[in-house]
Amino acid sequence: MARYTTVARALHWIIAILILGNLFFGFAHDALPKDWAVMPVHKSIGLTVLALTLVRIVWRLTHPAPPLPAAMPAWERGAAHATHLVFYALMLILPLSGWIMSSAGTRPLNWFFLFDVPKFAVGKEDAIVGLSRGAHELLPWLWVALIILHIGAALRHHFALKDDVLRRML
Repeated sequence: MARYTTVARALHWIIAILILGNLFFGFAHDALPKDWAVMPVHKSIGLTVLALTLVRIVWRLTHPAPPLPAAMPAWERGAAHATHLVFYALMLILPLSGWIMSSAGTRPLNWFFLFDVPKFAVGKEDAIVGLSRGAHELLPWLWVALIILHIGAALRHHFALKDDVLRRML
């Protein structure tokens, strides 16, 4: 059984944990105590996801994924590839849209309170800020749906089809 490289697996699981945490912070920030540094941590995690995603893309381009099972139907291969492409797009678009929105604000943008992150030269009324806000509010729901689909497909392969698709990433 061919597996993803150790680096690819580590990046997958680290990014997955960060995304799940950030989805929680993003959806629950209004309900959490106001003295918690929810939004600065949310922004820092988003920037971390963006940086790790860039590393992951370079790694993926230089280290191809192991082949899917030969018996997998063509439609399922296509669905798997399309889902992965959308995941990569979301791992870029959501952090970038958050960075753009933060750049239009008055508060400094920092990474885990360690250093300031440069802001994009945008104003609150710029169209890109409105587009980013819309994307940042809508796309997390797509992410949740894809995560459920992704986990469901992995579990189906492992328990119902009994192939090695899930083991490639473990």
